[in-house]
Amino acid sequence: MPLSDLVNTFGQDLLRRYGRRVHKLAIHAGFSCPNRDGSKGRGGCSFCNNVSFSPHADALPDVATQIDAGRRVVKKRTGAERFFAYFQAYTNTYGDVERLGRLYRAALAEPDVIGLSVGTRPDCVPDAVLDLLCELRDAGHEVWLELGLQSAFDATLARVNRGHGFGEYRRTVLAARRRGLPVCTHLIVGLPGEGREAALASLGRVLDLGTDGLKLHPLHVVRHTLLAKDWRAGGYRPLTMAQYVAIACDLIERTPAEVTFHRVTGTATRDILLAPDWCTKKWAVLNGIEAELRRRGTRQGLGITEYEVRSTGAPERRSAAPPVLRTPYSVPRTPYSVLRPWTSAQ
Repeated sequence: MPLSDLVNTFGQDLLRRYGRRVHKLAIHAGFSCPNRDGSKGRGGCSFCNNVSFSPHADALPDVATQIDAGRRVVKKRTGAERFFAYFQAYTNTYGDVERLGRLYRAALAEPDVIGLSVGTRPDCVPDAVLDLLCELRDAGHEVWLELGLQSAFDATLARVNRGHGFGEYRRTVLAARRRGLPVCTHLIVGLPGEGREAALASLGRVLDLGTDGLKLHPLHVVRHTLLAKDWRAGGYRPLTMAQYVAIACDLIERTPAEVTFHRVTGTATRDILLAPDWCTKKWAVLNGIEAELRRRGTRQGLGITEYEVRSTGAPERRSAAPPVLRTPYSVPRTPYSVLRPWTSAQ
């Protein structure tokens, strides 16, 4: 039984909706980050070495050239013939709107590129950028806004030097959803001072506001970061693979079936990864998540019955089958954050 039988994955969602395999192509467009260039802070997040997201950041061909190189590799590996342009490295809305428009349109001008995913920080999405993304969507393209929240707790965000809080995420996600733009929220599991209960509580706060997609990442320690110094000094201990798999399954179980998982793990290359070693083993983690869900006899959405309650107080059981379409929540419910309070770091 493949993982996509148990989890509503973005790849399978695209396959159902488009009738063919669609793959993301990562683009590095040369953006910076306000938490690195001095406008918010310097040095960036304590865990951030963007080579872990884009290992060839030193060479920046134009957008069309990057797409062509990516499609050649992906076609050979997966057979995909349609693509999403994924603006991934650093903060991809941090720039002049005219420049953003030129870059996004250059990607969408490729005949086999049918959609756009834009990764960014929640404090760098002004209304003008949202309007631009809506304009591209209204031209017939599927457009996703990917927001790197990482944790719903301001104390944790301050500890890792994110430079923003949950309030900025709340404003941006609500503004995007009012416009009908689908949002994918990134959460990191295993941040300093956080464990299972914090991860569940962050998920709850995200689901309270509403999101269309989720990405889960284990926190890995990479070279040339403040986190690496803390790890070497014994101040940070990464999760084991077994711990991450268990928490990821807990989060998957408690996520409504219509929310698509764009990712349930993340990796780093051996040349920059310090710890944990299992973060180079993508398929071992994916297979571990699938095996644990099968061991529990569960799947995405089935764990909600413990926490999701109609306004009458009666438990609501969701369908086990992931639907084809994502729809906004329509049933009154007790907030997840009330049902799963978090009082201390685990």
